[in-house]
Amino acid sequence: MSNVGKAFRLRRLSRPEDGRYLFIPLDHSVSDGPVVPQHRWDDLVAGVVRGGADAVVVHKGRARALNPALLRQCAVIVHLSAGTSLAADAHAKVLVGDVADAVRLGADAVSVHVNVGSDTEPQQLGDLGVVAGSCEAWNMPLLVMIYPRGPRITDPHDPALLAHTVNIAADLGADLIKTSVTLAPEDMAEVVDSCPVPVLAAGGPPDGTDLTGYGAALMAAGCRGLAVGRRVFSAPEPAKTVSLLSQVVHPPALAGGTPNPAPYPTLRSGAA
Repeated sequence: MSNVGKAFRLRRLSRPEDGRYLFIPLDHSVSDGPVVPQHRWDDLVAGVVRGGADAVVVHKGRARALNPALLRQCAVIVHLSAGTSLAADAHAKVLVGDVADAVRLGADAVSVHVNVGSDTEPQQLGDLGVVAGSCEAWNMPLLVMIYPRGPRITDPHDPALLAHTVNIAADLGADLIKTSVTLAPEDMAEVVDSCPVPVLAAGGPPDGTDLTGYGAALMAAGCRGLAVGRRVFSAPEPAKTVSLLSQVVHPPALAGGTPNPAPYPTLRSGAA
């Protein structure tokens, strides 16, 4: 089966088509509550797009409410997993949508959340397998948000553990992987060097620390992108924060030069 459709969608996930990614997750409203008051939602999304985000991550209901005019230059990733901080097990995630939902919404990719080491890890891995199969059928890119979290995890920042974690996602069908980071940004080199799939660093340093410097260190270690949500939507000027991060992920020196390796392996058939 040709995967030209998947390759096309993957290219939309990187605005300069340099194989580097800046994603802004805005799916926190299910897990933790509203990211901003509703009257500020369109302004937030507009600022994120204006700042240079490659994609926003939202749940299917919020995707229906996006203003199409705001997304001419920004891709949409529909998140299919959910769980809340109020649950008996805050690390549990269940599927609340499918790839067909995302296709109907015009999404460029879907994402699934897996917490390795959680009590419900087997179910979450099973859900990932189901979604990965559907993504192959629909030629839809799959972003796997995978983290070492749960009662059996003693050090979620351990490079060897993170390398194991991202390779689980790669082996089960991820096209892109979002994960937590090592305490020393440079140690992420061990993680990304182990993985055949582009790895995006999740989140950011604590408030009050240099977000752009932190992001630059992670990119220098070999990460192929950043996925920053809370530090963006809680910033006084989200558009400015995204613009600074975009310059880190897509440095001007790369413009017009040789792009990074393609974000997806050479097409198996029907190469364009």
